[in-house]
Amino acid sequence: MARDGGMVAIGSLRELAELLGLLGAPAYVRFSGGPEADAAGTSVDKESGCTLPGLSVNPLTPEPWWDRPAEHWLARQLCQYAHLGGGERFGWVLTGDVVGRGPDSEPLVREFRAVARLASGVLDEAERVYAAVFDPGRV
Repeated sequence: MARDGGMVAIGSLRELAELLGLLGAPAYVRFSGGPEADAAGTSVDKESGCTLPGLSVNPLTPEPWWDRPAEHWLARQLCQYAHLGGGERFGWVLTGDVVGRGPDSEPLVREFRAVARLASGVLDEAERVYAAVFDPGRV
């Protein structure tokens, strides 16, 4: 792990799993322009135009029932939401207080603390792991 400004730079799923183990609090990923761009601390539901009471995020901390490696959970979570990145938007890890759920049942976080930025290689690795260990599209 290296430093990227004030945040740790995460270069692999293993590093991300290690970081989550050290945090002692649930962690989330957000794809946006970064913590400075999200300083207002709220998201907007694009479909309805409603202002949400916090930032729309996705969970990175594996659920208690998860009996596979943490890296598999992380690969799945990152692949499910990586389409929200691109251009000026990138993946970053945060902790914070969950204040509700968004229209897609995603956690909404307020009073966030930025922890890490995901290097683009992490998303590439997540795609490889996801393709190798999951059966996408199976219902």
